[in-house]
Amino acid sequence: MADVSRRRAAYEVPAMADVSRRRAAYASLVAARAKTRDPALIRAFATVPREAFCGPGPWQVMGEAGPEIVPADDPGGLYRDVLVALLPGEGINNGEPSLHALALAAAALRPGERVVQVGVGGGYYTAILAELVGPEGRVDAFEVEPTLAAQAAAALAGYPQVVVHSRSGAEGPLPEADFVSVNAGATAPLALWLDALSPTGRLIVPLTPDRGWGGLLLARRRGPGRPADILEARFLARTLFVPCLGARSREGAARLGMAFAADGMDKVRSLRRGSAPDGSAWLAGEGWWLSRRRADATA
Repeated sequence: MADVSRRRAAYEVPAMADVSRRRAAYASLVAARAKTRDPALIRAFATVPREAFCGPGPWQVMGEAGPEIVPADDPGGLYRDVLVALLPGEGINNGEPSLHALALAAAALRPGERVVQVGVGGGYYTAILAELVGPEGRVDAFEVEPTLAAQAAAALAGYPQVVVHSRSGAEGPLPEADFVSVNAGATAPLALWLDALSPTGRLIVPLTPDRGWGGLLLARRRGPGRPADILEARFLARTLFVPCLGARSREGAARLGMAFAADGMDKVRSLRRGSAPDGSAWLAGEGWWLSRRRADATA
């Protein structure tokens, strides 16, 4: 019983009548699980009402023991580190808060920065992004599913720095961005996304095979005057995501499946483009490869 209690404590927030207090406790929990103490990130999770971006209640969540129903009159039940269904029949959900917090902590967003978000869902993490970049920043959010795009646009109306585009973010054009956040599984870091990065831009993308676990990749340009075709890179976590339409190929999925099965993802140190893979390659795609060498290594 003690083990069960500890597992339950890892994702639940103690019941509180005041939703704002539950939200604050949830923000602290999510940050702890993401191993971050970033006050701006914690404040964003404590500010944005999750229930406003998950459609009308009651809500279906994936709890520890399986699917649960959170009543519409108890939105505080959403403030746990759980998935909330958005389109249950299509397997589309609101995403695991602690995983998104982990990614956002690694992206280290600053006020005034520009974001391209590929895959908006209901707009919850779009609102978190808007809180992080502030009124001087900008978030261009792309959602290919029309129903979700409309829902997100309505829910995000209070954020003038957010523009929701009802189209694929796997097709151009895209504006220049300091951060490109991809929220669906791709089989490659598309050239479109890499080309959109500013000289200090960051890309976070789930690279996923057709079956089994993939990895959440962070790639970072190294600043003005540094080659744009060699980026710092590392995997943040193993992960599963719904497929990103327009960003997958059968061959790419097969390559990823073999690479993740062989493991070694923790050794990846750079993403390289326009050069032939060498012996340091962990994975070689079409026009890009992941290397075990640091981005600043000359040999």
